[in-house]
Amino acid sequence: MMITGLAFAKAQVPKQTNRIIRQMGSNHPVQVIAITGGKGGVGKTNVSVNLSIALAELGRRVVLLDADLGLANVDVLLGLKPKATLADVLDGKCDLRDVLVKGPGGIRIVPAASGAARMAQLDPREHAGLIQAFSDIGDDIDVLMVDTAAGIGDSVVSFVRAAQEVLVVVCDEPTSITDAYALIKLLNRDHGMTRFRVLANMVHTPHEGRAVFAKLAKVTDRFLDVALQYVGAVPYDENVRKAVQKQRALYEAYPRSKASQAIRAIAQKVDSWPLTGSPRGHLEFFVERLVGQTGSGL
Repeated sequence: MMITGLAFAKAQVPKQTNRIIRQMGSNHPVQVIAITGGKGGVGKTNVSVNLSIALAELGRRVVLLDADLGLANVDVLLGLKPKATLADVLDGKCDLRDVLVKGPGGIRIVPAASGAARMAQLDPREHAGLIQAFSDIGDDIDVLMVDTAAGIGDSVVSFVRAAQEVLVVVCDEPTSITDAYALIKLLNRDHGMTRFRVLANMVHTPHEGRAVFAKLAKVTDRFLDVALQYVGAVPYDENVRKAVQKQRALYEAYPRSKASQAIRAIAQKVDSWPLTGSPRGHLEFFVERLVGQTGSGL
């Protein structure tokens, strides 16, 4: 495991302890993981969908939020036809529970609207309302995966700051590394965030994945006071394109593919991540469930 920048705290909560904590009473904490990257086209949504399914396979109750509010595509990627979206929740037409859609592998999906300019231009109060709305479904889930939009817009910042873990997806392109750095810089300098996990996507060799991470770490070490942790790499796999054409999740359509095997290994790492034990002083998903908890965090 590669770590750079600030040292990650060594305290770790064993996997079985995490599960026991989640099952204790109705106020169990929910792990929230934002999957982001700055640049579009790095495979962020594919990672979000397939990692969600892999975590469900490990026994986690997973909800995937499509947080690309104006250009949502998780439902399209999976061939789903939701009857309602987050736009309907904001308009007061239904509750958040009403828009949950069953997805592959037992996951549930919160679809956003596609081509809705208003959803892409929500103000901070509306972002806060969406984040707080998730408290109503906290009893039914263990993990909330948040697939953010590309870029460094207000919605990306709002959802990433509200998560406990930030997984930055990068690939071996200068623009991907530059945009990932820009996002990390913004979150660090303007919002005080210091911990980021990094996944290299569409790599041709394990060495390439570590090299991509090293490029990003080199510049963050020089200019920012942050800690990056290398989670692993997902190889380039032609089966990803085939699954997209079929509107099916790779993990479901091609479970033995190279990319699916890599996702499975990464999911096992994610399953061992410790739960955050206390609120951090700003708006967070399920923040009321962190009060009084004793999880160690990182």
